[in-house]
Amino acid sequence: MRVSKLPTFDIKFSDIFDRYVSNIITRAVIIGGLEPMLQFHEVYSLIYYFRKNNCPDDFVIYTGYYYHEIEQYIKKLQYLNNIIIKYGRYIPDSNPRFDNTLGIILSSDNQYSERIC
Repeated sequence: MRVSKLPTFDIKFSDIFDRYVSNIITRAVIIGGLEPMLQFHEVYSLIYYFRKNNCPDDFVIYTGYYYHEIEQYIKKLQYLNNIIIKYGRYIPDSNPRFDNTLGIILSSDNQYSERIC
């Protein structure tokens, strides 16, 4: 089987910020898909950019890791304020559960979220 490599695109933080603040219906930034903690420096830098530009809105990071696996990253994020982390891998055929912090149903009962700051 042949795997084709799709092109990657670099988008400036300023472009993301401008699009976000100019959209009247946005109230939070969600970072998810693949595994954001594998690109922690970029995630941290994006949130830092928003904070530096006086945007205190929530950032929600969806990770498959558990707290104990990424504790060093969580401790760094705590200084940026208004961060919610959804922890836990998807487990097929697991029971879904309602998460009070996010106000949504998560796919697996091992997943949970918390506001870290």
